Amino acid sequence: MKVLVIGSGAREHAIAHTLMRGDSVSEVTVAPGNPGMELDGIRTTQLNPSNHAALIDFVKNNGYDWVFVGPEVPLIEGIVDHEVKSDGLPQIVVKDTVDALGELARYNIVRRRELDGDFDIIGLTGSVGKTTTKDLLSSLLATVGPTVAPVGSFNNEIGLPLTALRVDEHTRFFVAEMGASHIGEIARLTRIAPPNTAIVLKVGVAHLGEFGSRERIAQAKSEIVQGLLPGGTAVLNADDEHVVPMAGLANGDVLWFGLGSSQEPEVRAIDVTADRSDHAEFTLVDADGNHTPVHLGIPGRHNVMNALAAATVAMRYGMAPETVARILASQHTISPHRMALSTVNREGTSFTLIDDSFNANPDSMKAGLNGLKAWNSNDGKEPFRVALLGAMLELGADETALHTSIGTYADELGIDAIIAVGSAQDQHLDALAQALADGARQSQSASVDCVHDIDAAEQLVIDLARNHPDAVVLLKGSHASGLSALAERWAKN
Repeated sequence: MKVLVIGSGAREHAIAHTLMRGDSVSEVTVAPGNPGMELDGIRTTQLNPSNHAALIDFVKNNGYDWVFVGPEVPLIEGIVDHEVKSDGLPQIVVKDTVDALGELARYNIVRRRELDGDFDIIGLTGSVGKTTTKDLLSSLLATVGPTVAPVGSFNNEIGLPLTALRVDEHTRFFVAEMGASHIGEIARLTRIAPPNTAIVLKVGVAHLGEFGSRERIAQAKSEIVQGLLPGGTAVLNADDEHVVPMAGLANGDVLWFGLGSSQEPEVRAIDVTADRSDHAEFTLVDADGNHTPVHLGIPGRHNVMNALAAATVAMRYGMAPETVARILASQHTISPHRMALSTVNREGTSFTLIDDSFNANPDSMKAGLNGLKAWNSNDGKEPFRVALLGAMLELGADETALHTSIGTYADELGIDAIIAVGSAQDQHLDALAQALADGARQSQSASVDCVHDIDAAEQLVIDLARNHPDAVVLLKGSHASGLSALAERWAKN
């Protein structure tokens, strides 16, 4: 029998030790604790019990037979598909726990709409930029009224309902990030939280392996427009040929944003440049023809499109463009591991880190590499640019060629050193990292290495930084590459 003990007090630890002495107990895990460490056979994990989505996944994926919940743990009740032996956890037994969670969230949204006071849901989707746009938009709307937005990337059939359950009688805006790995997923999310306004950022190649084609990805993203409330507003990227046709699915107004390279948008950016730290500067032109200078507080020239989408919605709800510009300039931090800047000190040397390790696909890889290329030191000297890159997943039959192309792209940009990180335990990840390195070696102009774990990658970066005091390092890869764990290690210095 496997047992999970939730709670970090002396009582919970005593119970864990008692359980381990029982003949029928094969494994005991205490949460929260230190990951990977065992004490007298008791495992621990850093799982935060208040992160309900992570808790659900942890219990489900690890097959626990019995759950003990300490009295101080902030849980009200469990939704289960069978009764779980537990001390102190009230349970509701349902046929499907995910469906039940969605129904609870849907009912919560219905109840909020029945109450007095304005309430709007802004749904957003796209192959890249969802979470950054969500962060920017929620910071803008929070100045208008109480705003609920997901933590990190809570954008699936568990994360969205959990966020929707935070909506209460005071909520003015709910910013609902909606992701998809298959057809019908976004449609399901819009039934839980039907949006008044829907944003589509971009149709890229993320999850290409699941969908099979970019056209199928566009079909999935278009479900957010079809899920609008009657008379709702679609906010669409005028520069994406796969997004533009979605206007025909809208049942209300359509607002366009972009750089003006195709269909002329109502809200656009002109005179786009960037400072030495790759913070974009541009002139925001709104539907009334007002010209407002904007200097983004977050790095990454690619974030201009994300800022335009957020600005379009904020101005739709009455915010003045000058206020939009001021708030966008003041927003220096967004969700973790997304173009986060820091200085890392290791083994007597230091370097600048651009941590974009949250996840990766070919579009976001290129955006991150462009940001690295645009980076310049404050003294005007060219920095030594290092790209520390992990594998990209769910890309289908073309995954090897796509990795090779990213390596070639990094080399063609003139990146000084490219380190591809694979895995000694996973041949698939290792092969993808090798393909990336092979692509980077085609011109033999950059220093290229392929390593099998983050420890070896770290040592290479330290050696490079020791020889190049002006080094700037981009960290970018899918979750499975482990690069976000390296970023967290470096954050502790």
